[in-house]
Amino acid sequence: MIGVLIFPDFQLLDAAGPISAFEIAHRFSGGAPAIRAMAIEPGPVRSSSGIEMLARSTRPASAITTLIVAGGEGVRRAAGCASTLAFVRGMAKRGIRIASVCSGAYILAEAGLLDGKRATTHWQRTGHFVASYPKIKLEPDQIFVRDGDIWTSAGITAGIDLALAMITEDHGEAIAQKTARQLVLYHRRSGGQSQFSSLLELKAPTGRFAPLLAWARENLDAPLTVEEMAERAGMSARHFSRAFIAETGTTPSKAVEKLRIEVAKARVQSSSEAIERVAEITGFRDPERMRRAFIRAFGQPPQSLRRAARAG
Repeated sequence: MIGVLIFPDFQLLDAAGPISAFEIAHRFSGGAPAIRAMAIEPGPVRSSSGIEMLARSTRPASAITTLIVAGGEGVRRAAGCASTLAFVRGMAKRGIRIASVCSGAYILAEAGLLDGKRATTHWQRTGHFVASYPKIKLEPDQIFVRDGDIWTSAGITAGIDLALAMITEDHGEAIAQKTARQLVLYHRRSGGQSQFSSLLELKAPTGRFAPLLAWARENLDAPLTVEEMAERAGMSARHFSRAFIAETGTTPSKAVEKLRIEVAKARVQSSSEAIERVAEITGFRDPERMRRAFIRAFGQPPQSLRRAARAG
């Protein structure tokens, strides 16, 4: 049975996303959904949106084989609740699979479950989390991380990716893929994929160069020279370069490399395409050039990222 631990001011999607994924997977596998929302104080529990979810008591919990801890605005209060921490520690002692969604990692951290382990949480909380829990090996640029029986995931929708990975473990790849399609997900993201989008990392992603960058992302196999991009923007190359740097905070060539690295990383981690083919279709052309770009960006080559994604 899947238990989802919630508390006052939890983030609704942190709980509802995994619940929906498991419910659909159980249906495809031919079993009845075995999912329970739980709270230290049972009854209607108000989420941060004002929507309530009906929760059962955390006792008895002997039937629970997987515990998922939600995050949200109320997580600091929940992480300081002795009863909550005692419950989570007790479940860990039973050796069950335990996971957190988004800031729910704070509860696992306060319970001591993450000490010495790899973990992740929402990227906005990275600085505070690292300062608060120096014993934890935080990996802030990950969708989700698994370290033994402890799983942690990044912000909100990443809880669905985590649930799909668990579904793969429980029911196999075919059920996980059918569940992802039912959820109308483009594809199932591996744990090693980045939380960030290169377009969003640029200083002004919605400015006048947004259509140009979107076009570039869809045409990475083209040369995408400064001159070509300037012509498409209707500017001289010199004027374009100055205006682009002023608006985005980086040069056109560096922005294109960011896009190439992002798309190449996603393909490396989520497909079995040859590295040479990935380099070709993302505009790197030469696999060695792509390897050097990966080492600059991630500190490791494409093959290492692929192995890590498959292991996670």
